[in-house]
This record gives sequence, structure tokens and C-alpha cells, in this order.
Amino acid sequence: MEKQPLLLLGPLMPYLTEELEKRYAVEKLYEEEDALGFLQKHAGRFRAAVTSTFTGLKADMIDLLPALEIVSSFGVGTDSLDIAYAATKGIKIANTPDVLNEDTANMAITLLLAATRDIVANDRFVRERRWANGETPPLAQGIEGKMIGLVGLGRIGSVIARKLTAFGCEVVYHTRNRKTEVEYEYFPDLAEMASRCSALIAILPGGDATKGVISREVLQGLGSEGTFINVARGTVVDETALVELLQSGELGRAGLDVFVDEPNVPEALLTLNNVVLQPHMGSATVETRKAMADRVVSNLENYFSAS
Repeated sequence: MEKQPLLLLGPLMPYLTEELEKRYAVEKLYEEEDALGFLQKHAGRFRAAVTSTFTGLKADMIDLLPALEIVSSFGVGTDSLDIAYAATKGIKIANTPDVLNEDTANMAITLLLAATRDIVANDRFVRERRWANGETPPLAQGIEGKMIGLVGLGRIGSVIARKLTAFGCEVVYHTRNRKTEVEYEYFPDLAEMASRCSALIAILPGGDATKGVISREVLQGLGSEGTFINVARGTVVDETALVELLQSGELGRAGLDVFVDEPNVPEALLTLNNVVLQPHMGSATVETRKAMADRVVSNLENYFSAS
């Protein structure tokens, strides 16, 4: 039986590419020297495509694929996918929710602990032989009994909240609408919540609707003893204000897994001891990435088995 043609819009982890090649006649658009010319000749063959949060899917690409019916995306984020435009064309968009909740939540907790306990700075302190030379590092901060604010309380946010309670934290949250099914205290005003919290964790979708939600005012509300953690998208925070406040000490600490212009991190952050940096690794474990890859495959299989 002839395999269904499948277009890969961008590079994927080898395991996923191999699994797709077992089932489909895979064409890698990103390897074509003349991608536009390739599509002009072959676009009508593809009912399905695979992309990722990083590669995305914009309206101009949708217009180049007249036979497209289903796009399976590697990742939970949808801010790089033009879902609204795809819907006007009758194209279904599938992503990989739930399977990455635990590890992304673990990254948020890890960054919170690393930042508040000065893990990276103290690691450097030991490596530079400063401890051996008789110096004493400053005391860090604990999180037990502290109020931690979640900006976003979706699938991942709910897991973060559960894990924080195990550390004895008081969890509060801010979302556009109050969630009646949870018992955590709700703050309709984000700046007010920040002013009450020891730490703020951003775990909300990216995109225009949330751009700059974590404003200078919000970060100033956290104060010189406060900690900001971002495992959402770089765009949800005023990055310029974030850098300036960390430099001046008006914001105490930060743990950042995401940035506005990835992989380009603001130069000033690279020299600060009160910041822990990660290269967008929230879901990047062997186990979770395999589960995400399997979901990409099953999304396609479920679609074609039903059609």
C-alpha cells in the first residue's frame, strides 16, 4: 500500500522523524534549496504536515498548501500557529498537551529552588575556590510558608500548584477569569498579587493577548526580596524592565527558561549572579520528548483512521 505523503516543515527530534518515516512518505521542506519551487510543484500532494512550536505555521504557508487537512505540531504552545486562519480553511491543528505537564512543572520548581537558594552562584563560589579561601557566601532564601503566585492556572499551572503545596507554600493565582473549581486564592489584579508574593511563576500562553502582561509595575511589586520565574514565553514579560530591575536590585532574583528573541539572551543577564538561565528546556527530558513525539504520530493516525 502506498504511503500517505507527509510534509515536515522544520527539523524534528530523530526519533520522531524515524517514526513518521515508517508510516508516511516524508518530504522535508526545510532541506529543500528552493522550498517555494518545491511547493509550487508538489503542494497538492500533502493532506498532512508536521511542524513544531519553534517552526510554527503561518498564514502564508497555509496558503501554499491547498490540499492541507491536518497539521500535527510537536509542542503544547500554539502562539506560533495561526489557528484562526487554519480554521477558515477547514484545517485541523493538533498539538501535544498533558504529556509534558509534569516535567515542565518540575522545571518551574527547579528554577524557583535554584534561584532562591543561589545554587548557580554558590556552585561558582566553590569552583572559584572562594570557600576554600575562607570566604562565606551570603544566606539564601527559603520557600516554605511563602506565598507563591501563579500567573496562569491551566494544565501545567495546576501541576505546579500541586507540587508547591508539597513544599509548604501558599499558592495564589491570577488568570483572566476566576476558576471556581479550585480553592487557591484568586487575585484579579496581577500587580496586587505580585506585591503580596515572595515569588511569581509565569505559566500562561504566549501571543499578542499576553504580551508584556508581566510589566515593570508587576516586577517592582515583587521587590528586592522577590523572585520571578518564567517557564511560559519570553514575550509575556517586559524583558527590558526585567533586566534593568535585576541589575539595580529592585528585583531580587529570577529563573528564566524562555526569552523574547531565542536563542539570543540579553547580554546583561549573562553576568548577573541573581539569575538562573536555561535554554528553553521545560519539557526537555528523554521521557517527555518521546511521549510528545508519540502524540504527534497518534494525532495523525487518529485523523486518518477517522477520515
